[in-house]
Amino acid sequence: MTTMQIGLIMGAAMMVLLALRIHIGIAMFLAGALGYAWISGWDALWAFLKHAPYARFSLYDLSVVPLFLLMGQFATHGGLSRALFQAANAFIGHWRGGMAMAGVASCAGFGAICGSSLATAATMTQVVLPELRRHNYSPALAGGSIAAGGTLGILIPPSVPLIIFAILAEQNIAKMFMAALIPGVLAAVGYMIVVGIIARINPQAAGGDVRRSTWPQRLQALAATWPVIVIFGVVIGGIYSGIFTPTEAAAVGALATGFTAWKSGGLKNGGWEQCISGTAVGTGMMFLILIGADMLNSLLAVSQIPNAAADWVQSMGLSPIGVVVCILLIYLVLGCVMDSLSMILITIPIFLPVILSIDLFGLGMDDKAIWFGVIAMSIMEVGLITPPVGMNVYVINGIAKDVPMATIFRGVMPFLMSDVVRIALLVSFPILSLALLRWFS
Repeated sequence: MTTMQIGLIMGAAMMVLLALRIHIGIAMFLAGALGYAWISGWDALWAFLKHAPYARFSLYDLSVVPLFLLMGQFATHGGLSRALFQAANAFIGHWRGGMAMAGVASCAGFGAICGSSLATAATMTQVVLPELRRHNYSPALAGGSIAAGGTLGILIPPSVPLIIFAILAEQNIAKMFMAALIPGVLAAVGYMIVVGIIARINPQAAGGDVRRSTWPQRLQALAATWPVIVIFGVVIGGIYSGIFTPTEAAAVGALATGFTAWKSGGLKNGGWEQCISGTAVGTGMMFLILIGADMLNSLLAVSQIPNAAADWVQSMGLSPIGVVVCILLIYLVLGCVMDSLSMILITIPIFLPVILSIDLFGLGMDDKAIWFGVIAMSIMEVGLITPPVGMNVYVINGIAKDVPMATIFRGVMPFLMSDVVRIALLVSFPILSLALLRWFS
């Protein structure tokens, strides 16, 4: 039996384990370890296990993950989400569908200091959904706009999935953040446009009229968001200006959001313990997945599957854009049954070499890797709101149990059209992702 056949068998075995609801990290580790031992022998496996976990977990860049997770926990407990929504609502809430647009805008703002799509969806559901329902927004539009807005946490920096991709692709984290900024803004604007279109086609779905806020009221609401503005400015501005490394910026951001949460009283009544526990659980889960991915990637390396995949794609005679479209379609299918982090860890070692092996718009290797990372994150956003495993939809339904999942899934469909248009633009015009890199280089 060839090494490639063994690799494919163990890949199928991993999918079976996933279907049996075995944790993704454990499934990848078991499949990778057995396949690696099958090809290279048990002694080689033991030798790998002696150094690989330490080499992975001692990586300095990886320390940014628990810090950004802690920052997100503090932001969730610090009441910053409500201030963001109230500010956005004060400026655009009187527009037709403006309150749902304000919900999307506040999701973007909260994602910029949280870094997690699921946390953004969960937090903003508690803040925005009651207000939308109070103003008679349809459950589909209310749930759909929050589910779609929650996906912005994966793209707008700082984003933990972006960090993981940068580490796997051996790219600069700051450059990944910079490349994702314009696509993230485009995503938020696109969702707001969708809300506006729905509100004009079906005015009843957008509730009743909302009184226009006065300028003093707007300025007062905007002033309440100063912690968010300062934290985002310090973290992202510090990274781009070279004052901080991403890890240092994450530490400063965690300290600032922790102070904000403490001042607002969000750390009382067990809040502090919940923040630390949530960070520890999230970090442990990610590190378990990472070591499982390393084991699986070692199997892929010895089985030569990535090289074979690159050769197979080249032999098909597809255009470079055709190759990218095929990969995106695979991501679209995987997104229906997998979460974004699992997709990153399983597919990047296979797809990235394929992307790097073809000529795309004359881009260099690093530019291609960064551009592909932004595209991959964008398509993974879609997986968070598509059935049957749209994690954001499950999160919203878990909090608002009286809103059926079918209603929320129906509500997100128009937002998927916005995603398709945006991804097509990002694929066709790489400058949308690389403009800031070129500008600041």
